[in-house]
Amino acid sequence: MVTAPPALVIAAPASGSGKTTVTTGLIGALARAGHRVAPFKVGPDYIDPGYHGLAAGRPGRNLDPVLVGEDRIGPLYRAGSAGCDIAVVEGVMGLFDGRITEDHMPAIAPGSTAQVASLLGAPVVLVIDASGHSQSLAAILHGFVSFDPGIDIRGVILNRVGSPRHEFVLRQACARAGLEVFGAVPRNAKMAVPSRHLGLIPAAERGPEAVAAIDAMTELIGGAVDLAALVAAADIGAGAVGPMWSPELEVGVDESVAADSRPVIALASGAAFTFGYAEHSELLTAAGASVVPFDPLTDLLPDGCSGVVIGGGFPEEHAAALAANRRLLTQLRTVAHSGIPIHAECAGLLYLAQSLDDHVMAGVLPLRGTFGKTLTLGYRDAVALTDSVLFDAGSRMRGHEFHRTTITALDGSKPSAWGWRRDGVAHIEGWVQGNVHASYLHTHPAGRPEVVARLVRAARTAFDSVSQY
Repeated sequence: MVTAPPALVIAAPASGSGKTTVTTGLIGALARAGHRVAPFKVGPDYIDPGYHGLAAGRPGRNLDPVLVGEDRIGPLYRAGSAGCDIAVVEGVMGLFDGRITEDHMPAIAPGSTAQVASLLGAPVVLVIDASGHSQSLAAILHGFVSFDPGIDIRGVILNRVGSPRHEFVLRQACARAGLEVFGAVPRNAKMAVPSRHLGLIPAAERGPEAVAAIDAMTELIGGAVDLAALVAAADIGAGAVGPMWSPELEVGVDESVAADSRPVIALASGAAFTFGYAEHSELLTAAGASVVPFDPLTDLLPDGCSGVVIGGGFPEEHAAALAANRRLLTQLRTVAHSGIPIHAECAGLLYLAQSLDDHVMAGVLPLRGTFGKTLTLGYRDAVALTDSVLFDAGSRMRGHEFHRTTITALDGSKPSAWGWRRDGVAHIEGWVQGNVHASYLHTHPAGRPEVVARLVRAARTAFDSVSQY
């Protein structure tokens, strides 16, 4: 049995309060002070963990009970915090915000920060956007503290404080609500992290700018909060005690497989494909694959490639450069035609299409992608409609949609990967063609690790027939 390090859950009353800036700066300040910090993010978000990881010097990971199940939150936390002395968990939206259910409002919303804090038994620190707040903040804080006594709210960090007098009034309000103030962060117009249509620009796309931004966050938050008091407030409950998540145990490693027969699976990375979970590569490796990252902006497929995984990201921001790597586009058409398995999600679906707006893409699927203004967002309870390299028809998978693009079939074909109901309306989505499975649905591989093992088996089957491209 493993006992994990203590944690702080950084939450807020609402989105836009500055959680990511405070969390990233706190992680950086703790690391600079000599702590080994494990960074986590509640929910399906891929972007914030990139900033957390740079600040901590180790991968940022997600804790999402909706995608992986409540029973895996503790084990994933223990695995992600191994070797650390403290963990910092950034929440999602407001403290009690989570998946919206159609029939009733549960006491704790699924996937909410409150649910993850409860599962871990970890204390919560609220980030308060102080703009516009005065004495009435006491009533708001009283409501959060009393709403669910099972959630341990230890104190607050005041953010965007306008003046010393403003801070004085806010501290009085916090004291009246019985909450400790761990710091007051002054208003700083220069601290905004650049964003676009789906949120912050991923750290992997910003390069040195991201490092500079994280250094600035570290300086700002490290100088405004009481690190010693925050470390002392960190705690963990029974949810952090027990077996550690193991990719090897999840996929059931076949010891009889020879080391030299590990199939090479190419994993898309780089600025255009930044969305992914750390556990994905770990599960692929545990299932017997040799995982080789490649950047579709500049690289070709690795030698001996017998499987391809193309996750999410922002291909619309890099469409011209993706289109310019024509040799790779040709390779992808060749491997798809040869039966090598390809698993593509969201950005990967767009990349496998004939075109994205005015730019030529891989042409593996008879589709056209178009960027638009409407955001499609939310969890989906999906059912596989077609037997594929990844799923048997009838298999169930919980995933998440997050995109502003639409897909049009150029040959009149119909989507065939997934079906689900949303707001009482049936939706069919994604394409299955040969050994290609491409869909808008983002999935967390730790939620269904057997799917990863199935992909590796298919890649191993293709191993003997691989040619150089």
